[in-house]
Amino acid sequence: MKRLLLTSLCSIGVSASVAHAECGDVTITQMDWASASVVTAVSTFLMEQGYGCSVTAVPSSTPTALTSVAETGTPDLLTELWVNTAPAYRELLDAGKIVELGDVLSDGGVEGWWVPQYVIDAHPEASTLEGILENPELVGNRFHNCPDGWGCRTVNDNMNQVIDMAGNGIEIFNHGSGETLATAIASAYADEAPWFGFYWAPTAVLGKYPMVLVELAEYDADIHACNGDTDCASPGLSNYPSAAVKTAATTAFQEREPAIAEMMSQVTFTNAQMNGILAWMEDNNASAEEGAVYFLTNNPDIWGGWLNEQARENLAALLQ
Repeated sequence: MKRLLLTSLCSIGVSASVAHAECGDVTITQMDWASASVVTAVSTFLMEQGYGCSVTAVPSSTPTALTSVAETGTPDLLTELWVNTAPAYRELLDAGKIVELGDVLSDGGVEGWWVPQYVIDAHPEASTLEGILENPELVGNRFHNCPDGWGCRTVNDNMNQVIDMAGNGIEIFNHGSGETLATAIASAYADEAPWFGFYWAPTAVLGKYPMVLVELAEYDADIHACNGDTDCASPGLSNYPSAAVKTAATTAFQEREPAIAEMMSQVTFTNAQMNGILAWMEDNNASAEEGAVYFLTNNPDIWGGWLNEQARENLAALLQ
């Protein structure tokens, strides 16, 4: 854990030198969006200070992490996996290479294509894909797409084979990161400008900026599954489902560190809890580590229940 996190927590009575349990090196995914970064920061602190692990965060995305596990058996822990658009997840489970530990977002995630509320207020027809294709100027003639490597990018690109946005006067802008997607929404709101693109919840962005989910088509599990495959032979249109958001571990890690696997199976946030953390971070220009401090210092009643007895003793000062 970074010095800021340790200093902040030590200042309220948590010693950086705890009675360590037997735990070795641990690798955990560091996904490139805010909620996942908070999960990793909180989990890292608890593993290091509660269980005595030496933790390394590995920059990842869902497809990258799953490919790495398939090829190298690492990282040990994969958290905030949005598995609805990741066929490889089920393949690794079925092959016995990973085990599912739990739902890191207990309410699931919400994914889809959105437009600002003020656009819908002025032009209700923009609440459906059909209305947008008939009036592309209402959304600024642009679709804000996911970054390369994200599962939603594959889904969106496959659906666009059916839609042909360019042929309907809509430019596709492929973002380089989740941060630029968030900035695009904030900038649109500042000017009450049109905006149309992919986003998800829980996020500070959708907490601060009211957005409306666009109706694409009735959800179809088979179509959505195919759209999530880069080799989908028959793309189609389907709404995104409520997304299962999981924490998993390699089977080898669960066998090697059962106490850590058990703790990680308990690490779970409601959307309201995560939205609160993310909104605080946004308002305070705070890092994920600072967001972890905010959560840990204000919610010992939540995370204290995630720990075993020895870890609770190690973190007793913070649980007072």
